[in-house]
This record gives sequence, structure tokens and C-alpha cells, in this order.
Amino acid sequence: MKKAFRLICLCFFFLSAPLLYSQSGGNNIYEFLNLAVPARVASLGGNLISVKDNDLNLSFQNPSLLDSTMHNSLSLSYIDYFTDIRYGYAAYARTYKGIGNFSAGMQFLDYGSFTAAAVTGEITGQFSASEYALNLGYSRPLDSMFSVGATLKTIYSKLDEYLSLGNALDIGGIYNNNRRNISAALVIKNIGKEWKTYHIVHEPLPFEIQMGVSKKIPHAPFRVNFTLIHLEKWNLTYVDPTVPTVDPITGDPIVKSKLSIFGDKLARHFVFGGEVLLTKNFNLRVGYNYLRRQELKLETRSGIAGFSFGFGLKIYKFNLSYGFAKYHLAGGPNHFTISTNLSDFYTRK
Repeated sequence: MKKAFRLICLCFFFLSAPLLYSQSGGNNIYEFLNLAVPARVASLGGNLISVKDNDLNLSFQNPSLLDSTMHNSLSLSYIDYFTDIRYGYAAYARTYKGIGNFSAGMQFLDYGSFTAAAVTGEITGQFSASEYALNLGYSRPLDSMFSVGATLKTIYSKLDEYLSLGNALDIGGIYNNNRRNISAALVIKNIGKEWKTYHIVHEPLPFEIQMGVSKKIPHAPFRVNFTLIHLEKWNLTYVDPTVPTVDPITGDPIVKSKLSIFGDKLARHFVFGGEVLLTKNFNLRVGYNYLRRQELKLETRSGIAGFSFGFGLKIYKFNLSYGFAKYHLAGGPNHFTISTNLSDFYTRK
């Protein structure tokens, strides 16, 4: 039963995931690049590009966030996804004085193994499906407030005997004003090309433009994050056949006001997040993704789809993060991240 469900998830991911991310269904490849991997990002709505601190995991979202405070940092993330599907990320960073900041990371998504069968139902063996992206990042400050960066991704995807190879590039910039505790960022994601196709047809990558602002509230332990997603496309709505278009009692068509339609289209670009910075070693996080909620909730019972929660905890020399994102009434994935700075384990003479 689990293997059958994983197979359905695999097909659904590649045929419908672009729709879930408000692209034209089935038109994009490598949608796993859009998965929120770090636990901190997942708990803050799934998108976070504008917080500049010494968290190496955030450079996964915006390469310009990579800086010298992350020198010799190591981070590992693991996600307990639906059924036996699993994915994660590992990253390491170094700074070379006068040259800039570098990072290397590997993202993976493993769908597990499946039973292969002929059209007659005869079992013919097993097959697997997995995807990987090797990320090489670079950033450097332009001055005391502005930084820029880029991440080159080399992508490998294998679904049974079908193989695809490609490259993608993320470009980002960040403005950070420590005196006013505010930062703003712009990221252009997944500029690239599929070099080797699964089967003849070349497919576009999940290109996206994002903007974000973060603000630490003065004299209070709160930081709010606001991210605009999918700026490359205004209308992220689609026709949902499960939503009634006719009043079941009167038989009249259900007509929405122009203001309601405009507000729905606008709100689908918003992702909100907030952190309660209780101490230097512990904080709480909450996020809300309107687009995710509108696309994955049930009309009869929406629950808390689109909301996410988590916390960050520092123990000894390790930073631990946990995030839970509610996708659907069926549940949501648990995100775990552990990071440390290897330089903390030795003292230079």
C-alpha cells in the first residue's frame, strides 16, 4: 500500500506540482528545487530570503546571504516527507579574504523503490526514482549594507531508466541596515536549461522572482518577515472543478466581486513569517502561506492548511531547528536541521 501511494505521489509531483506552485501544470521540470528544505525556512512559510544573520541554511534561499560569519560552517537538513519519500540537504561554507564567500551543498530527493510490472500485471522487478542538485555558491559584499551572490546548480534526475541533466542559476541581492534592523532582498531563481531530456522534449525550469523584507521590532523580541513570491506571473489562480460555480438552492451562478477576485490574486503572492526571539539560544517561529492554503485546503474543511510552526534551539556548539508545515488535512512533513561551526571545536594558537 505504501509503495503504491509513493508511486502516486511520484506521478502527482511531476505532473501536478507545477500547478501547486501556480505554474502551468506539467510544463516545468525539477520542481524539487522549490521544496523548502531548512527547518527554519519551512516553519516561516516556506520562503525566507531577507534575514541576514549567521545561518548558513538561509543562503539556500538567497545566495547573497552567504557571508564571512559562516566561515567553516556545516549544516545538515532532513525531511520526513509523506510515506517513505525523503529529502534533505547538506552544505558547507568557507571565506577567502579578498576573494569572497563560497559554499558547496548537495540537495537530494529519494522516492524509494517501486515494483515494476508489465501491462499484463506480471512482476518484472524493481525500479527507483531520485533527484540530486549539486549547489556551488558565491557571494561578496559591495559595501557595508549591500551584498550580492549567485548559486550554480547542477541537476541530476533519474526516474527508472529515464535520465535528465540540467543546470540552474540563482542570483540574489540583499540590503541590510543593522542600525534600523531592517533588510530587503531580491532573488531570481532557477535560470537555466535542461541539457539531457527524459524523452526528446526539453522542458523549462521552475523560474521564479522573489522579493522580501524583514524587520526586527524595536525594543521587542520579535522579527517579522514578508516575502513576495512568483513575481514573474500575476495570475496564480486556476479553475478548481471541486469548487461549486452554481448555487445548489437557487441554481443561480455564483459570481465573485471584482474586489474579491483582485484580493485573492494579490494575496497568493504573499508569505508571512514571524520569530519570537526569546533568548540567544531559543526562539519560536510561525508562518503563513496563502497560496499553499488556497491550493491544498478542502472546501468542506480547510483546517490549518498553509500554516507552519517551529523553533530554534542552541545546545553547546550546535544549532538545532525543527519545522512543521501543514499542507493538508492528511498532515505535513517534519523538517529537521542541525548546524555548527567547525572552528568552535578547536582553538588556533
